[in-house]
Amino acid sequence: MKPKHIAIIMDGNGRWAKSKNKPRSFGHKKGVNALKTTIKAAKEFGINYISFWAFSTENWKRPEKEISFLMNLISTVAKKELHNLTKNNIRLKFYGFINQLNKTTQKNIEKCEKDTLNNSSLQVNIMLNYGSKQEIIECIKKIVEQKLPITEETINKNLLTYDIPDPDILVRTSGEYRISNFLLWQISYSELFFSNTLWPDFNRNNFIEILQEFNKRNRRYGGLKNK
Repeated sequence: MKPKHIAIIMDGNGRWAKSKNKPRSFGHKKGVNALKTTIKAAKEFGINYISFWAFSTENWKRPEKEISFLMNLISTVAKKELHNLTKNNIRLKFYGFINQLNKTTQKNIEKCEKDTLNNSSLQVNIMLNYGSKQEIIECIKKIVEQKLPITEETINKNLLTYDIPDPDILVRTSGEYRISNFLLWQISYSELFFSNTLWPDFNRNNFIEILQEFNKRNRRYGGLKNK
């Protein structure tokens, strides 16, 4: 059984940096390497979609210097990786309240999405300025404005993630056992994995272990166990 969509909460950059007496920015930079490694593994094992939570709606509470660094890092890495993404037939898409970001970041995001639009081997989703509670609130507002019935179908069609399947797997690194306002509606039947590995240390072997464990699980979706 192969998962179609894997979602990852990349947690532990700051603690990883602190353990090495380095600034948090150093941890975020190293986290990019883990992201690249994971994307490569996802393509290797034929995953269709992989989503990374890069910045939450709650992360605006962090120091302004760190926020600025993260936004610049995300934009810079995305632009630098455009050639490799196209070479490997990988599509890059951003989900979140993008219109609240600065114009430069929005412009960079638009270019990345446009330049990789026709790539089809794997879709990499970057969840940027994303928060699930806010997503659901905005979704309900849109449904009410359209005077549609509030059903599971209309909610699915009006979420930010309306055009991608729900995750089969949700991974959170760093030993934390929380969902933290990430894809709350979409992960109702996802298999949850909590890794003690800090994100900068997450590697191909960690990824494979999760896939192997996933294959052992019996997904019943509220029904009876398969015989």
